[in-house]
Amino acid sequence: MPLTPGTSIGAYDITAPLGAGGMGEVYRARDTKLDRHVALKVLPEAFTADPDRLARFDREAKVLASLNHPNIAQIYGVEESRGSRALVLELVEGPTLADRLDRGPIPLDEVLSIARQIALALQSAHEAGVLHRDLKPANVKVRPDGAVKVLDFGLAKALDPAPPAAEADSDMTATLTASVTRMGAGLVMGTPAYMSPEQAEGQATDARGDLWSFGVVLYEMLAGERLFAGETVAQVLARVIDRDLDLSVLPAATPAPMRRVLRRCLERDGRRRMRDAGEAVSDLEAAASPENRPEDAARPAAAEPSPLRASRVRLAWAACGLAL
Repeated sequence: MPLTPGTSIGAYDITAPLGAGGMGEVYRARDTKLDRHVALKVLPEAFTADPDRLARFDREAKVLASLNHPNIAQIYGVEESRGSRALVLELVEGPTLADRLDRGPIPLDEVLSIARQIALALQSAHEAGVLHRDLKPANVKVRPDGAVKVLDFGLAKALDPAPPAAEADSDMTATLTASVTRMGAGLVMGTPAYMSPEQAEGQATDARGDLWSFGVVLYEMLAGERLFAGETVAQVLARVIDRDLDLSVLPAATPAPMRRVLRRCLERDGRRRMRDAGEAVSDLEAAASPENRPEDAARPAAAEPSPLRASRVRLAWAACGLAL
């Protein structure tokens, strides 16, 4: 049963609900000891007797505690009170990237900034040996000052070159179940649209799975539309596995390095896909350079006149001198 404002969990007073998902309910709360606002991610009471849910919840806490990066929301601790268990998280003000996309197209400079910060967060997590495995616009927040925070490592896991297939299958099933329960009429708005082909097929994933999801998010910011959509989860997954990438729908001003990031992140063959988020960071920084902007390249350059033009100018002045 959802918590109501005024309810307390330990030293934290609930002030408002923030959202809910397959891995817990999130509330805005006030820390009565330190007099600050935090986000509480509460495991629903119905799940407190489920060993698998408890293990996932504890894993998220440990994963977040192992990460320290300005583009990843922090964890402050774990609180248990009267049968309730909650993660005490940094409260990130501002809309999610999903909310921002709902408002309309995002300017290219803003896309570059958001994408670079997401890539930096992934780079830090991967270097710490952590996969996110559920990167999507709803798990990214953009603060009013433009700072980006990647949230919700509920499906995260330690990097493992060959995890058991059964583990990969169970994780995908949990993700799909959460998506289906949140699905309404019309297009599927859940996680399947951001899964890599190997994850959609129930195979084990590595850092390249996160980079595929990053590419899908980047495409959506640039194109202003979902890359993979459908009326059912099955349709979405079929398109994830089979649909070809069409970059012709991107704005003409999209820099070449950014197009390269998309092509490499959305390479269906994992062996040819971008492997390191640091490469995406480098390409996005290059994309921000003026020389990589198509509109700048198209503008007439204020260069030195050609030798032929210069000689004609000198002859013209000489003719004027003779006439005088």
